[in-house]
Amino acid sequence: MKTEGIEGTERFQSPGKGRGLKATKHFKVGDLVFACPAYAYVLTVNERGGHCECCFTRREGLSKCGKCKQAYYCNVECQRGDWSMHKLECSAMCAYGENWCPSETVRLVARIILKQKCQTERTPSERVLTLRELEAHLDKLDNEKNEMNDTDIAALHHFYSRHLDFPDNAALTELFAQVNCNGFTIEDEELSHLGSAVFPDVALMNHSCSPNVIVTYKGTVAEVRAMQDISPEEEIFNSYIDLLYPTEDRIERLRDSYFFTCDCKECTSKSKVNFFQKYKRKKNLHLISCILPPSELLEICEISLEKMGSIFAETNVYMLHMMYQAMGVCLYMQDWDGAMKYGEKIIQPYSVHYPPYSLNVASMYLKLGRLYLGLEKRTQGVKALKKALAIMDVAHGKDHPYIAEIKKEMEEQK
Repeated sequence: MKTEGIEGTERFQSPGKGRGLKATKHFKVGDLVFACPAYAYVLTVNERGGHCECCFTRREGLSKCGKCKQAYYCNVECQRGDWSMHKLECSAMCAYGENWCPSETVRLVARIILKQKCQTERTPSERVLTLRELEAHLDKLDNEKNEMNDTDIAALHHFYSRHLDFPDNAALTELFAQVNCNGFTIEDEELSHLGSAVFPDVALMNHSCSPNVIVTYKGTVAEVRAMQDISPEEEIFNSYIDLLYPTEDRIERLRDSYFFTCDCKECTSKSKVNFFQKYKRKKNLHLISCILPPSELLEICEISLEKMGSIFAETNVYMLHMMYQAMGVCLYMQDWDGAMKYGEKIIQPYSVHYPPYSLNVASMYLKLGRLYLGLEKRTQGVKALKKALAIMDVAHGKDHPYIAEIKKEMEEQK
């Protein structure tokens, strides 16, 4: 495939940032700037049976692979379309049985290696940036990240050596570093994790804490839409991180994961001041959630919120993060009233802290709307779903399947 570029955009050298992507025409709010199919992708194991492995469509009655009986597909066409990649895992899963447990990153890298061997020409995912051009930042990796790469390489050899020829360790180290720094998480309309992928053209965009575009997913295709009016010659910025965090936290997260210091206006003005430093790392809830039962995790959240609430308002960003954790635990425990209680506290501060057309705000309205409907609070449910749709019409586009699904939910309430 020849280098065709992306209509309305141009790769350029961004002052102080290296390469980037700029507009060559005007984009209005909600315009599709470009779409990019995944170079390689994997459906997360937890979503098997609910989503097609090939196109990520969510539906009932999927057909399972006759050999491994773990991968599910819409139809024969999807199964055939995915076979070139699935055959790697199919054979490995059959060979290892219950002991087959590579990480999602290892699974993704295995597919990239296979694709690189089969696909020598530039792909539709690489119109402005090839996968091999992705930054690895090998010179900036600390001991912990190097050890993680070594562990992933060992797992790759362990689970795939019978079915895949590998490049040397230096090349594997670079590839894992590229994926860790440039990979994307594909999420559904409630921001639940569906899988991992690499989109080289999307990775070309630089970061800003006040982005002018947003990335959403239609199956395994990333869609980039304007969230602000963008003028010709203006750089196109995406956000790499959750924007709810205060300035110092955002800067630290970007340094740790992406190896640069953000100097966007949002960071240089420090509009979100980190005034909660003493509670900043009191508890790593992700690690705790791996070892504690949900009821105990919820108790930790509630105790933390009680102590924090004696000092800070409920609109404090760390209070909001803790309430979000608590809401998630309530949803897992099917405590619908508890989840609704936390969602109602979260939604208005979210609308203030996040930029317009935020997926975080839309997903919270969606969760609340569906909770209301489940609890037979029809009027409140429909109202919340309408607010979610108002954001998603812009962020996802009016023709997105998620929009149709939500409208169907609302029609069923009439």
